Amino acid sequence: MIKNTRSLLVCHGRLFGLRENNSISTMVKTQKYVLSKQFEGEPKRSDLTIVEEELPPLKDGEYLVEAEYLSVDPYMRAYVPRLPLGITMIGSQVAKIIESKNPDFPVTRHVVGNLGWRKHTIISGKHDTPITDNMAPYLLPDIGDLPSSLGLGVLGMPGNTAYFGFLEICQPKKGETAVISGAAGAVGSHVGQIAKIYGLNVIGIAGTASKCKWLKEELGFDHAINYKTQDINVALKEAAPNGVDCYFDNVGGDISSTVLNHMNLFGRISVCGSISSYNADPKRLPKSPVIQPALVFKQLKMEGFIVNRWKNCWFEGIEKNLEWIRQGKLKYHETVTDGFENMFDAFVGMLNGENIGKAIVKA
Repeated sequence: MIKNTRSLLVCHGRLFGLRENNSISTMVKTQKYVLSKQFEGEPKRSDLTIVEEELPPLKDGEYLVEAEYLSVDPYMRAYVPRLPLGITMIGSQVAKIIESKNPDFPVTRHVVGNLGWRKHTIISGKHDTPITDNMAPYLLPDIGDLPSSLGLGVLGMPGNTAYFGFLEICQPKKGETAVISGAAGAVGSHVGQIAKIYGLNVIGIAGTASKCKWLKEELGFDHAINYKTQDINVALKEAAPNGVDCYFDNVGGDISSTVLNHMNLFGRISVCGSISSYNADPKRLPKSPVIQPALVFKQLKMEGFIVNRWKNCWFEGIEKNLEWIRQGKLKYHETVTDGFENMFDAFVGMLNGENIGKAIVKA
């Protein structure tokens, strides 16, 4: 298991109005980030505002949670332009239940939910969020001595994104070659390890020498290409002389256009994201080379997805990834920022590729 990377930042107090036995005396004062201005280019600190909020006493069927770990992910940048101003900034968290009037959600258990950038949340039944077809909060499964933060990474949404997005769409076969862009991130690093478990030749594309070294030496990738210092076209000819069968695309743009031209007949492309264009002006998106000739003449299958497509078998992915961790076949790395007040820095740092593996914030 890879030791977590932590940035030592100040963490403020969390909860007010609690007695020693964790019962609520009157109400809870909490904090949340709200979207005060739409992002233009790279998000700015002034686009989000931290506001205080008072939560009322619980009603029957409700439970109160306190955030322990909060996630920052690339999809947040892509979704924000679709959201109204004044909304709580979106995102998932692992939170501890500190009071409950719902027997299905007992005190001291942890939940995983798309609760947004907020310290405390009252949850009642299905928790609706602005993200289409989202999942209700669920109890974190028993993961033994593993950290609860993994519910935001390999044992949560990114882990299932890798598991279902790669296996269901790419349909990998032993002996084939897979390429993963954004390979040192939470999803990409996971996809590459699944590909190795299935017996594929695995090529990762990342943006620093240290990330490429990590992919090869720690995670077992066969090849790693530094797109900032290497010619991807030349490097792919050397690493995949017989072509590419599966491509897991996290970045889009010119990198993906180059990979597509190295695909074999009937190759499969799973499109998870396009982080290279997330900060671009929607009215002036960057142009890439035409990809249709590669799609047509190689008869490629290219499919985008949102992981909630598989919400009805969500725990299948978690259980399988947990099994691989226990077997030593799946490693993980977390880049952890301490302090709820540092959410924005962690978010922008993740968008700029400063993290290795999963980027999270410890509240």
